[in-house]
Amino acid sequence: MASLVIIILAAIFSPILALRQIQIDGTSRVSADEVHSAVDGQLGTPLALIDYGKLTSELAAFPLIRSFVTEVVPPDTLLIHIVERQPVGAVLTGGTYHLVDPAGVTVQESADRLPGVPVIDIGGASTSGVVFDSVVEVLLSLPPELLAQVDSVSATTQDNVSLVLTGVGQRVTWGSADQSQRKAALLTALIAQTDPASAGEFDVSAPNNGVFRPS
Repeated sequence: MASLVIIILAAIFSPILALRQIQIDGTSRVSADEVHSAVDGQLGTPLALIDYGKLTSELAAFPLIRSFVTEVVPPDTLLIHIVERQPVGAVLTGGTYHLVDPAGVTVQESADRLPGVPVIDIGGASTSGVVFDSVVEVLLSLPPELLAQVDSVSATTQDNVSLVLTGVGQRVTWGSADQSQRKAALLTALIAQTDPASAGEFDVSAPNNGVFRPS
């Protein structure tokens, strides 16, 4: 039995099973090279002795990393699968556009408006508050083809979310985030029946009774 324990311990702590390679995937906005540089201090460590607490601490320095999963591939490789934060919109604060994810974490900052995402106006409220949460819930309920048509979204309370669409600037009275999927389906149907060059307002605040009011 003692010899078996010695053999097992020798195998675990053998340089043959030491960490020689760290491979990182899932990065887009985060630099994989920078991530590698942050965690490569454990190269040469036996696989069984990798300090995952230290690894977690090192990766926490990257605010764009939402989560990660590690995978050990004997004899010498550690895979780090990264999930990045995905932007949902841009909040203009002090002349700077803050591209934020659904948790309100800033993904990117820019002096110019960032293309491809709606501007979020919550009247100066915090991105950790209920108004922001309501806006995000609405945006996440929209199918991609409808979300692509949203130029901006605003709210001063959790019950008065409104949208402005691209094009002629048709407005959408949404109301609260309740039944947002039904409201999104209703809005999609109303848009299909409305001249895109016609200015006016869609009202889907009552998901059983949507209407378009020309202006």
